[in-house]
Amino acid sequence: MKFTALLTGLAMVGLVTIGDASLKVINPSLVGVATAAETKQSGPSVQEKIALIAKNKGQIGSGDQLRRFFYGDLEPISVQPGGAGMVVNLYNKANDVTFSYCATYDVVVAVKHGKVTMFPSSEVK
Repeated sequence: MKFTALLTGLAMVGLVTIGDASLKVINPSLVGVATAAETKQSGPSVQEKIALIAKNKGQIGSGDQLRRFFYGDLEPISVQPGGAGMVVNLYNKANDVTFSYCATYDVVVAVKHGKVTMFPSSEVK
């Protein structure tokens, strides 16, 4: 019984391999499609991500953008009054940018280059 299962598995692998090779012979343009799709998925550069967050600050969804773009790279450096009570200032060491984030409304309220521990109160209202 084990021998037949082994032969069946080997036959399936062989069929998939031969099928894939024959598709590439019949239509060689299929080979380049996968690589083109992979290169398009690289997404925006870091500077474009920062500019997008700065453009969308104060809008619903900007907090989600911040987490998606900089997941695991943000370090809380201070808390200050603003937003709907308090905001957290998050520093991205790799790009030397500080984001001020209001957790109550899940929005970014301020963005500035450098390590900023206190934003002006007019920016984080």
